[in-house]
Amino acid sequence: MTPPRTPQIPVVVLAGFLGSGKTTLLNHLLRNRAGTRIGVIVNDFGAIEIDAMTVSGQVGSTVSLGNGCLCCAVDASELDTFLETLTRPAARLDVIVIEASGLAEPQELVRMLLASDNPHILYGGLVEVVDAAEFDSTRQRHPEIARHVAVADLVVLNKTDRVGEAERERLRATVAELSGPAAVICAVHGRIDPELLFDPALRPDHEERARQLTFEDLLREEACEGRGEHGHGGHDDHLHAAYESVDFTSEMPLDPRRFMAFLDSRPDGLYRIKGFADFGAGDRDNTYALHAVGRFLRFVPRPWARGEQRITQLVMIGAGIDAEALLAGLAACRAHEPAPDGPADAAAVERGMWGVLRYVQQEADPVDVRAAAAEA
Repeated sequence: MTPPRTPQIPVVVLAGFLGSGKTTLLNHLLRNRAGTRIGVIVNDFGAIEIDAMTVSGQVGSTVSLGNGCLCCAVDASELDTFLETLTRPAARLDVIVIEASGLAEPQELVRMLLASDNPHILYGGLVEVVDAAEFDSTRQRHPEIARHVAVADLVVLNKTDRVGEAERERLRATVAELSGPAAVICAVHGRIDPELLFDPALRPDHEERARQLTFEDLLREEACEGRGEHGHGGHDDHLHAAYESVDFTSEMPLDPRRFMAFLDSRPDGLYRIKGFADFGAGDRDNTYALHAVGRFLRFVPRPWARGEQRITQLVMIGAGIDAEALLAGLAACRAHEPAPDGPADAAAVERGMWGVLRYVQQEADPVDVRAAAAEA
C-alpha cells in the first residue's frame, strides 16, 4: 500500500517587467480569492518595499524578501526559509504566490522552487504579465522579455484597454509566437479568473461561520449594491470568458501508454490539467491524482477508499483550445479491452505504467520536469 503523503501547497511565480501590472493582478487575486487562503512572498528590488506595502493588510501571511532580487541568491536556502514559514500547518494556506521583482529572471525562480527540499510545496506555474501598451518599446529596451515569455506557463497580456482591437490581436499573436505552448489571455487591470491559478477552497461550515468580515466580503457586498442601484454588473462577472474549461469523465480505466502519449502531445494553450486517473490493471490498488501546469507534470498515487467508485475525472483549463479534440483524444486513451491474466501480459501492463511512474515524486527527490522543459 502506498504510504500517505504530506499535503502540498502550490507555489505560483508571478513575474513581469516593471509597470506591467503584477501587483494589480495580485491584489485582484486577493480580493477575489473565494475563501482561499493565500500566502504572499513579495520580492521587491530596493530598500523601500513599495509592493509589499501595496498588498499589506489584504492577506494574512505576507513575507517580504526586500533589498535585492531573490533570483540573485547563491542558493535556495533563503527562499526555503520563507517557504517553511508559510507552509507550517498553523498558517493553513491553500496557495502561495511569489511576486517577483520586475528585474528578476523568472526561470531562475522556477529552478529554485524545483530544487527546494521543502516537501510541503508543489510547483504551481510561472505567470508572466505583459503590458500591451508598452510591449514593443519594452522589448526594444529589454530584449530578454522574449526569453521570459518563452519559459512562462501562462502569459497575461494586460492593459488591453489601452490599445485598439487590431493592435490587441497583433500583440496577442506576437506574444503567442514567443510563448510557444503557453496559454495567452488578455486582461484589463490584471483581472483574471483566480480559478486559472488555483482552486477555490472548500471548507467546513464551522470554519467560516464565526470569522471576521474580510476585505473580499466588503468588495463583493459593494458590487452587489452597485448592481442593484444601476442594474448592471459590468464585465467583471465574466472573467471566465478569457479561457475555457473542459471536463472529462470515464468509468472505463485509461491505458497508461496512450494517456502518457496524450499528455506528451497536449496542445498549445492548455495551461492546467487536474483530477484523478484510474489505470485499471496498471495499478488496481491506487487512483492517481494528476497535477499538470504548462509542461510540468506530477502524479500522486492514493489508495482507493472502500466502496469508492473507480472512475477517471479530469478538468482541463486553457485559452484557445479545441474542446472537442481534447475530449476525443482522452476518449482514445480508454483501455477498451480488459487485460489478460497471463504472465507475459502482466509484464506488459507493468511496463505500460513506467511512463506514469516517472512523474511520481519520491520524497526528498523532486522531479525537475519544468526546468528541463525550459532548457529544451
